[in-house]
Amino acid sequence: MTRDDTTFDAVDRLMRHAVRDGVFPGGVLLVAAGERVVFHRPYGAVDRFGGPEVTPTTLFDLASLTKPLATTMAVMRLVQDGLLDPMRPVASVLKPFAGGARSEVLFSHLLCHTSGLPDWRPYYRELVRRPAGERRHRLRQLLSREPLQATPGSRTLYSDLGFMVLCWALETITGTRLDHWVAENVYRPAGVEDLFFIPLDEPAPEMTNRSVAATEQCPWRGRVLRGEVHDDNAHAAGGVEGHAGLFGTAASVHRLLADLLRSYRGEPAEGGFEPELVRAFLRRPKDSQRVFGFDVPSGSESACGSRFSKDSVGHLGFTGTSFWMDLRKEAIVILLTNRVHPSRDNTVIRSFRPVVHDAVMKALFP
Repeated sequence: MTRDDTTFDAVDRLMRHAVRDGVFPGGVLLVAAGERVVFHRPYGAVDRFGGPEVTPTTLFDLASLTKPLATTMAVMRLVQDGLLDPMRPVASVLKPFAGGARSEVLFSHLLCHTSGLPDWRPYYRELVRRPAGERRHRLRQLLSREPLQATPGSRTLYSDLGFMVLCWALETITGTRLDHWVAENVYRPAGVEDLFFIPLDEPAPEMTNRSVAATEQCPWRGRVLRGEVHDDNAHAAGGVEGHAGLFGTAASVHRLLADLLRSYRGEPAEGGFEPELVRAFLRRPKDSQRVFGFDVPSGSESACGSRFSKDSVGHLGFTGTSFWMDLRKEAIVILLTNRVHPSRDNTVIRSFRPVVHDAVMKALFP
């Protein structure tokens, strides 16, 4: 669906050529002017081994889009309900963080990736040797013992571990697992149906007869992954974590972002987030390279290209997913692919992303 027959011709060619050239096996690109979708097309196949074609409703493993679209949105709801203050120490909720430099870590540090925690650790190698029922508890023991690599607030280091800690804190405050809580308190009020986690211990009714994009031919799991989280640590922890585990469609991501944009503009929104709260989260704090839970354009080599304004937020996912939302121009671009199928070694999407985003923005704003 386009504004006319030719506006997005260059974009369409780029997407078709990306499939042909092996940038990804399949993908969906959705472009919106605020709430109005002006382009929404599928490309390629759900896998390289004779799978069916991707459709507009194909589900993708959203990977790190979990951070802004699930964990950060849950934090926003708790802040609005008066149950969490971003400027509180994490130790006020999680006692293992009391004492030493860790006691200086604030929730705002976790949201902005300035906690001093490392970026990643291969926790899954130990977790998979334990019974499934013990893994989540063991993961949190490992997180509580992880030494900081920098003084909290002193430097930015993108950290999966920080969002695992956020998940732990959220579940401690609410007494409910993240997937259940965010579904009931964020997605349902906003009318979002096709954003959900797939816990390994619970069959997912949403998956019945659904088109699902395959991800990696995983060496340690010994199979092509489809409908189970690709991220190693999230998988070992049961499929639900603060940094990864969310699945969804391009349309569902758009519905959530468009609702957030309405709140940002000060208009009534189904999700019910207060405009000042949304603006506070999407406004870059002083001396920070990020806003709370979201990424921002990073200059001339940004994944969003060169045409998004500085008042933009977005995020990338390791599996080949991304979204960017220009708060000034009210443009939303959602690119969902499975570039890690069959191998994560395919990194051509890094050079493709800015090109396709520039083409989209040129079509929207000639």
